[in-house]
Amino acid sequence: MKSLLAFLVCVTAAGLAQAQPSRFSREIYVEKGDTLSYRMLFPDANRQRRYPLVVFLHGSGERGNDNDAQLKWGVMNFATDQNMLAHPAIVIAPQCPERQTWSSVTPDKNREGMTLNAEPSKPMRLLIGLIRQLETKMPVDTNRIYITGLSMGGYGTYDGLERYPDLFAAAVPVCGAGDTSRAASIAHVPMWIYTGAEDPAVNASYSLAMFEALTHAGAHPGFTQYPEVGHFSWLGAYSDPLMIEWLFRQHK
Repeated sequence: MKSLLAFLVCVTAAGLAQAQPSRFSREIYVEKGDTLSYRMLFPDANRQRRYPLVVFLHGSGERGNDNDAQLKWGVMNFATDQNMLAHPAIVIAPQCPERQTWSSVTPDKNREGMTLNAEPSKPMRLLIGLIRQLETKMPVDTNRIYITGLSMGGYGTYDGLERYPDLFAAAVPVCGAGDTSRAASIAHVPMWIYTGAEDPAVNASYSLAMFEALTHAGAHPGFTQYPEVGHFSWLGAYSDPLMIEWLFRQHK
């Protein structure tokens, strides 16, 4: 399995060699005195067109205020020469502040899952405000808003979906967890779930539970579980060309 991980790292590194952090502008969203730093990729194309909006949520290790660490994993795959030519899109990568989270959930030991709390976290509230602002100020195709995230961002992906089920056209949660009791409310959203079979940080059972709940609710989600892979399942997820092609085909 070490050879598989080495292969994934090499493939990812080769693809990202074309991508540059400078392609993402530095931005700040302000709402009632609260701020959310984010980086934004804008397509080099006709600004009169409408473009998909990809919302990328990083993991817990990239929290902070440097407005840079969130570019470490995953999101740079959207900024390669190949993907920018094939799938021009507006991509935003917000940064969650230290000691805060994208999701607001409580572990439910009885169901071995999560229970969505009534109020969103402050970063999630700000993120939704940012999306609403971009809908009005940028050429966003509101029928093609996608959300994805890894680890803490995987939790955030489910959180955003379950709180705002009519906002997103598709989702790719990677090694995350959500409230399976709300699966029916998001069954209409196309989804591709990724996890590692030996993840020591976010047990693969969370992803499997959501997959089963969605399927029971009538959805047809994609599900990829990498054998003998731990927490770094995002190395395969974001370098998967089939997933990228699938994502950009989705619309409301």
